[in-house]
Amino acid sequence: MALPSGPVTTSSEAEAVLFDLVDVYDRAYEAAAAELSLSPAQACVLGRLDERRGMGALADELGCDASNVTQIVARLEALGLVTREPNPQDRRARLVARTPEGDEINRRFATAFTFARTAVGRLSPDEQDQLTALLRKALG
Repeated sequence: MALPSGPVTTSSEAEAVLFDLVDVYDRAYEAAAAELSLSPAQACVLGRLDERRGMGALADELGCDASNVTQIVARLEALGLVTREPNPQDRRARLVARTPEGDEINRRFATAFTFARTAVGRLSPDEQDQLTALLRKALG
């Protein structure tokens, strides 16, 4: 589901362009996920499973409620893309890991989602360094 591209008014051209960037990024991410019959949330969780992770750690990293992650992981598990297993250090907790099929879908998503690579590729190396510095500064 694409969201509106920012508030009705912006305080500067830089803010307006930032809203445009986020909007185009979100649409490209959603389209890449849809190519693989995934929701953006499913693609996001799948991409964060380079190693086995706890459900709570995933929720914390994503800044969402653990019940949301549980629902997303359950859907990914039903698709055969992840497994859940007991955490050996805490049998009440579950660890999530990608299956070989999940690794393949994640690889295909990374190939399909080209927005950031394409956008950054339009910049010279010096411009990329400038952009990196400015974005780090803006993020605090």
